Amino acid sequence: MAVITFREALNQAMSEEMERDDRVFLMGEEVAEYEGAYKVSQGMLKRFGDRRVIDTPISEEGFAGIGIGAAMVGLRPIIEFMTFSFSLVAIDQVVNNAANIRYMSGGQFTIPIVFRGSSGMAGCLAATHSHRLEAWYAQVPGLTVVLPATPADAKGLLKSAIRSDDPVVFIEHENLYGEKGKVPDGEHLVPLGLAEVKRPGSDVSLITYSRSLKATLAAAEELAGEGIEAEVIDLRTIRPLDFEALLASVVKTHRAVIVEEDWPYCGVGAGIADRIYQVAFDELDAPIRRVAAKDAPIPYNRYLEASMLPSVDRIVAQVNDVLYKK
Repeated sequence: MAVITFREALNQAMSEEMERDDRVFLMGEEVAEYEGAYKVSQGMLKRFGDRRVIDTPISEEGFAGIGIGAAMVGLRPIIEFMTFSFSLVAIDQVVNNAANIRYMSGGQFTIPIVFRGSSGMAGCLAATHSHRLEAWYAQVPGLTVVLPATPADAKGLLKSAIRSDDPVVFIEHENLYGEKGKVPDGEHLVPLGLAEVKRPGSDVSLITYSRSLKATLAAAEELAGEGIEAEVIDLRTIRPLDFEALLASVVKTHRAVIVEEDWPYCGVGAGIADRIYQVAFDELDAPIRRVAAKDAPIPYNRYLEASMLPSVDRIVAQVNDVLYKK
C-alpha cells in the first residue's frame, strides 16, 4: 500500500471518479488555476480541463445552487467550499433544496452532489473561520454527513460519496490535510454509514470521528499503560449513524466516552448518548461522559484555542471517571 497524504487521497478519489464517469466535475473557489486553497485539486485543471474543474466567484449560494441544478439534470457535481464556515452562506441551497428535492418530487429527481471542504479549529483562524457544523447538517433528513480521519478513509469514503445518488456533506478537517497514511492500491471504496473499530478493547468504548480520532488513540495508548484497554470507534459517517457498531461495543465494555471537537450543546455526542441510553441503559455500569470543545467562540490566540480542544488529559480523566478511578 502506498503512503500518501490526506489531501493526495482526496485528489486521487476525485481524479479516479472523473476518469471513470464523465458526468463528474469539480466546482468552487480557486479549485482550478490556484489548484485549491489547500492544494487538494492540484493538477486536476491540467488533467481534465476548465469545463470539468471550474473556478467560481466568491458566491457560495450561487455555485451551490448551480451544482444542485446540474445534479437534477444528470451530472454529478463536487462542490468545494473553501471552508465549511462559508457554507453558512449557502445553507438555504443545501438544506432547503439539496436535502428535499428528491423527497418533494416523489423520487422524480435524484441529487447526486457532494459538498466538500475544510472545517475545524486549524490554528489562529478565530471564531468565524473555525466552525464545526457537522451537527447542523446531520440534523437534516436527506443529507449524508461524512467526516473521515485517515487518508484511506478519505479516499474510500469520497469515492462512495461521489457515486451516491443522494447529497453528501463531506467535511475534511483542515489540520488533517498533511497527515500521511497507508492507502490500499487499486479500487478502494469505503461504504457510507459504517463505523470502524480502530483499536479493540474491553474496558471502555471511546467513540469519536475526524481529527479527534488522533487524540483518542493517543489517550487509549496512555490508558493501556495503566492496564485499561479502551476500544476506539471511528464513526466516519455521522448520518446515517452505524448505531449497531456502537451498541455492540457498549454491550461489551459497559462504559462509553464520546470525544468530539464540536461544541457540547446539542452536539453529535448528545444525540449519540441519548440513543445509547434509550436502547442500552441497563448495559451501562457508569454514566456516559463527553469530551467536547469548550462552549465558547473560538479565540484567535493559539494557546487559548488549544485549551478549547479535546485533549489526551481530558479524555483520560473522563475514562477514569467512568471506571470510578480518581
